[in-house]
Amino acid sequence: MKLAIVVPCYNEQEVLAETSRRLLLVLQRLKRLNHVSKDSHIYLVDDGSSDDTWQLIEPMTRAHDEIQGIKLSRNYGHQSALLAGLFNADGDAIISIDADLQDDVEVIDEMVSAAKKGADIVYGVRREREFDTPFKRRTALGFYRLMSMLGINIVANHADYRLMSRRVIEHLKQFEEVNLFLRGLVPLLGFKTEKVYYSRTERFAGETKYPLKKMLGFAWDAITSFSVDPLRLNTVIGYITALTSVPLTMWVLAVKYLFDAAIPGWASTVLPLYFLGGIQLIAIGVIGEYLGKMYKEVKRRPRFIVETVAGGYSMLQSVNGKQAIYVSEEEII
Repeated sequence: MKLAIVVPCYNEQEVLAETSRRLLLVLQRLKRLNHVSKDSHIYLVDDGSSDDTWQLIEPMTRAHDEIQGIKLSRNYGHQSALLAGLFNADGDAIISIDADLQDDVEVIDEMVSAAKKGADIVYGVRREREFDTPFKRRTALGFYRLMSMLGINIVANHADYRLMSRRVIEHLKQFEEVNLFLRGLVPLLGFKTEKVYYSRTERFAGETKYPLKKMLGFAWDAITSFSVDPLRLNTVIGYITALTSVPLTMWVLAVKYLFDAAIPGWASTVLPLYFLGGIQLIAIGVIGEYLGKMYKEVKRRPRFIVETVAGGYSMLQSVNGKQAIYVSEEEII
């Protein structure tokens, strides 16, 4: 089996050397045991980093034949960088893993073993989240429950640490949507799947690339990319609003005619204005979110653009994943 390990990197200069060292040890051990072929590689994808990430990747590709580098023209986001690596990596099986070393690299052995037994997709699932803050742990579990309630097929406690066979990658290329949420797309593909479990550790170095604002945006993108339930919720809110208006009207009439304490014109003006106005703004906002996603999709802009590659001969895919040309580092430079 020819194995490729894809690592998306964005401002990872503090951790990249250690990440590469650990992955090299795992890959060399697998080669030594003849579990993977000698031409297996690690692909480091620089997602338009503003630090010295690419300056670290280039010398690594010269020092180690197993390492190849892919530099995107700008920052496209984690999911697009991951996709760029998956589409450009050359292997019978491709493993994706984040650069922060929170995912246990040692379970790569188990993933390869499961793939050799016939699994096309092997999910790395976190057994526990003891190093997460209580807030992050609760919100993450709440997110998976919400996705399940909305009918979205997603593997709980699984991020983007997974193995996929070559035929899975080829079928993944048929999904050309711009609003990427790979954790939801991959289960849609089907095929035989397995899970391996591991304990998530603390980030080795550097800062998290997913603060609260990004996490909320990621969750919202995931929901609106795979479910229309938020749109249907507008109808439910409309019914609730209509039903709520009945007792509210009775209360206004009671204040007017039984207690004679109503301020003339206040109830008929202020209550509908604030109540219905708020509901309408929420509904318009949700509809606008879906229209915004449609706007991005119909423009068919590329999901990523590869600026350069390093590390000998690489398979450079076109941005839509339908064509491939083989180029060397010297040819690109």
